Amino acid sequence: MIQSIRTRFVLVSLLSVTAALSLAAFVFVELFTRSIEHRLDQELTDHLNNIAGQIEFAPNATVRLPDRPTDIRFSTPYGGLYWQMTDDKRGTQLRSSSLWDYTLSLPDDPQETGTVHRYDLLGPDGETLLVQERKIIAKAPDGERPLRLAVAIDTATVTEARQAFVADIMPYLLALAAFLVAASLAQLTFGLKPLSAIGDGLERIRARKATRLTGPLPGELKPMVDAMNRLLDDQDALIARARARSSDLAHGLKTPLTVLANDAETLKERGETEIGAELAHLAGVMRNHVDRELARSRIAATASLRSADADLGTCVAMIVRTLKRTPDGERLAWTIDVPDALNLSVDPSDLQELIGNITENAVKWARSRIDIQASASPAGVTLIVADDGPGVGEADLKRMTERGVRLDTRIAGTGIGLSIVSDIAEVYGIDVKIENGDISGLRVTLRFAPPADPVKRLKWEANPPPGREASATSFLSQCKRNLDFCREQAHLQVSFYLPAAA
Repeated sequence: MIQSIRTRFVLVSLLSVTAALSLAAFVFVELFTRSIEHRLDQELTDHLNNIAGQIEFAPNATVRLPDRPTDIRFSTPYGGLYWQMTDDKRGTQLRSSSLWDYTLSLPDDPQETGTVHRYDLLGPDGETLLVQERKIIAKAPDGERPLRLAVAIDTATVTEARQAFVADIMPYLLALAAFLVAASLAQLTFGLKPLSAIGDGLERIRARKATRLTGPLPGELKPMVDAMNRLLDDQDALIARARARSSDLAHGLKTPLTVLANDAETLKERGETEIGAELAHLAGVMRNHVDRELARSRIAATASLRSADADLGTCVAMIVRTLKRTPDGERLAWTIDVPDALNLSVDPSDLQELIGNITENAVKWARSRIDIQASASPAGVTLIVADDGPGVGEADLKRMTERGVRLDTRIAGTGIGLSIVSDIAEVYGIDVKIENGDISGLRVTLRFAPPADPVKRLKWEANPPPGREASATSFLSQCKRNLDFCREQAHLQVSFYLPAAA
């Protein structure tokens, strides 16, 4: 089945134009043929009247023509134009020189005097003749005498004229067919232009450059456009409600879980270590699920539902600036080499979530430095986050993005960070590669789609501040834990790389 409207329209146009012009050609040829036949019939009538007016009788009462018809075809043997006059009373016959020794076999049927009788006969050369015959009463010396006068013409003239007319008219019909098909295509292009505008508008909506279909459109399309706009509004409202309910549910569960965790610590302090540890474990598992769903509720369902495009340099700078203020981040040397004004087709919040989880994981394990590099090429944008930590065993590299997997429980965490990275990468089609560094540490490589804007280079380095005393570090760690608790009570996202963490 043909899916293209344009192809269907072209096929219908070709068929209809071909049928219409074929019918028109048939009608024109028939009209032309009738016109030629009418002209020949009139010509035969004129010859018939001319010959009848020249009939005379000799003194012996034999019929004669004093003046032969002047048309040269009457004198040319088998010239295509013939006359014959028969005197049935005397048994004599006169005929044109063009008949030579041939006699027209006129039908022996009764005719009214003066009436023209038309019919077809075989000619002297086997051709078909159009014949007009009239019975006349001439006044002879011996009284009135009936005569049969016939004039015939070769119908090949009609056939030749018909063929010549077809040959002459065919180029014009083909040119007319081409014009009509071209006009149909132009009409189709102009008529479907509003549909192209709707397609462009939907593409802008998909790219989050617009939220509704706007612009001047034909009245016939307005009901469809209004229905699409209502559908878009309902979809946006539905997504907003779903995200809000998911977030509310997750935040509503976090406060009871915090209380449950505190009660577990209280039980441990009272000596109920077994039940306290079990409750703490259950609270941690539930918290991991809540944190994951809370994070997933903020991720766009598809790349087309992103709120806007993200600037990679701005996003990386914001995350690094926040992480540098944490106890682990301020002791590290940061090397940033990221293009400026490099736009990616990723929601800004999702890009922060993606890079933030990777960078925060690097901060946890890095010994002294973190390197973040980005490069752009026609093949796409590549971002590399590398640390100089202990790295990961080859067997554990593939398990790092699984939900809730923590390869080392000595470092605080939920085990969902890299799992969220995997979720975001799947939505936007980002290639994520996790591998050990050449010397030590872990290297995470992200490959994005090609940038939409020209690339400008920006490079800066930040050296770690002088060493902190252990007491100051402990104090900051305590402040961090208190800040965690305050965020949970206020139903805020617990994330140390967002601006709220500052």
